[in-house]
Amino acid sequence: MLVVPVVVGAVVSGVTWRHGLLLGVWLLAYLAFQACALWLKASRRPRWWPPVRAYGLSALWPGLVLVAQAPALLRWAPVFGGLLAVSLLCAHRRADRSWLNDAVTVGAAMLMTVVAAGLGTHGTPHARGPVLDTWVPPGAGDPAAWAATAALAGYFLGTVPYVKTLLRERGDRRVLAVSIGYHAAVLVAALVVTVAAPQAGTVALAVVAAGLLVRAVVVPRRRPWPSAKAIGLGEVAATVVVTAAVLLAVA
Repeated sequence: MLVVPVVVGAVVSGVTWRHGLLLGVWLLAYLAFQACALWLKASRRPRWWPPVRAYGLSALWPGLVLVAQAPALLRWAPVFGGLLAVSLLCAHRRADRSWLNDAVTVGAAMLMTVVAAGLGTHGTPHARGPVLDTWVPPGAGDPAAWAATAALAGYFLGTVPYVKTLLRERGDRRVLAVSIGYHAAVLVAALVVTVAAPQAGTVALAVVAAGLLVRAVVVPRRRPWPSAKAIGLGEVAATVVVTAAVLLAVA
């Protein structure tokens, strides 16, 4: 979930060395965020602070280099700042496993597709422009990047209820209904897109969406329950297939 959006955004807009730097900063920032969330969840106990400081400083220096290369990225700060505030508030209230926090976390990760697109060979001049030259963040004007973001979000948001049906909420009929209903809606959306713009990529997305719906219906009903390892491997495989279909559709 963390790597795929950056990779897709880079491929959509043209890969540059800045994408490697962006990915490194993003991963370090996520580790700092997780450490901060644990610190807040633990009522800010001092022994939880060192990881926050370590990961925060590790992300700071490459982050400054990235901003120096593409200062217009700072236009994304209000968006990600708002998402970060909501997620940290959830952690403070020990609701880090809530539906809201899961959705916010996935949403922030998916936006990295557009951010990465702003650093590509088509977006680099805009990204390197003055911070206050325009209010539009780099990448935000790229329709292909937004299409890829929507497709990836459709999949990764669906993993929230799907995984819950296999782990924390397994056996809960309401969560299962939400998962199936969501995946059915995604399939309908994929079919609409395929009819409106028939091509190999959109057809592939529709086929993948159908497969994900079948998975959402069948796997939670299997007995014995799949192991955590099996669930993880299944998610990796599904992510690879979805990524390939998205790239086929928009790249």
